[in-house]
Amino acid sequence: MFGFSRAQLIAFVILVAIVIVSPFIFYPIVVMQVMCFALFAMGANLLMGSIGLLSLGQSAYFGLGGYVAGYLVQSYNLTPEAGIVAGGIAGAALGAVFGWLVIRRQTIYFAMITLALAQIVYFVAVQDTDITGGENGIQGIARGKLFGTFSLNSDMAMYVVVAIIFLAGFLMVHRTIHSPFGQVVKAIRENEPRAISLGYKTDQYKWIIFIIAATLAGVAGATKAMVMGIETLTDVGTATSGLVVLMVLLGGIGTIFGPIIGALIVIAMQYYLAPFGAWVVVIQGAIFMLCVLTFRRGVIGELAHRLKTQL
Repeated sequence: MFGFSRAQLIAFVILVAIVIVSPFIFYPIVVMQVMCFALFAMGANLLMGSIGLLSLGQSAYFGLGGYVAGYLVQSYNLTPEAGIVAGGIAGAALGAVFGWLVIRRQTIYFAMITLALAQIVYFVAVQDTDITGGENGIQGIARGKLFGTFSLNSDMAMYVVVAIIFLAGFLMVHRTIHSPFGQVVKAIRENEPRAISLGYKTDQYKWIIFIIAATLAGVAGATKAMVMGIETLTDVGTATSGLVVLMVLLGGIGTIFGPIIGALIVIAMQYYLAPFGAWVVVIQGAIFMLCVLTFRRGVIGELAHRLKTQL
């Protein structure tokens, strides 16, 4: 149904099993944050892997989704699912506008324009204290009740919601990549002039991918805001855009499971290396260098390549 090969289906079943047992082994908040950033990274991977475009402004949609969800839930008492949907819609809307502006650019020009547009969003977030809270952000976001009935105050209840969103996003991304639309997008990445000669409107395909990536970022940001109960300037900052690019690179560009592994590595290091204080940056740098030298195609990309060469 979703275009799974036998190996991919086995991997997906293992992924579902890991998602189910993880909250009983690890701290649920950490696992939920990994799933939120994995969803975020899957959207960035669509741009980088499927269409070959490096965006340095994905934090704009991630942060916007969080701000929209947090503000609506806190100020208008929206239910959590409505806030998350609103965050996704906000990300899609901003992605549609920004995508229309930048999609005709390529390489470094595309990256720099997306970075500049993200900085505009960051500037607005800093200045607009009534909605975004300025430097203080939006604090005390209540998880509320799902559909106005099921309380999400417990971490396990919230975990179920986040897991469903994460797995649904994964299936959507997988289906997008392996659909006829995804094959056209791949052809555009490989040889855009030839795709144009065949009659495809390549800019429209790239624009749609851009919007999908922005939507996933908005949903991920909104979900993270509901999980953590706070939305700050960090999520809309340049560092977050760089972080999600790093997740994709570590996991493997163009691989379906790569962004998940990349998010797991980065978030795990943030939490479990915290006791080392100022040495965290040095340790992270060493680990990243080791990963780049050992897994030049990313962790999943390198493993897949080695399996192919051995078969």
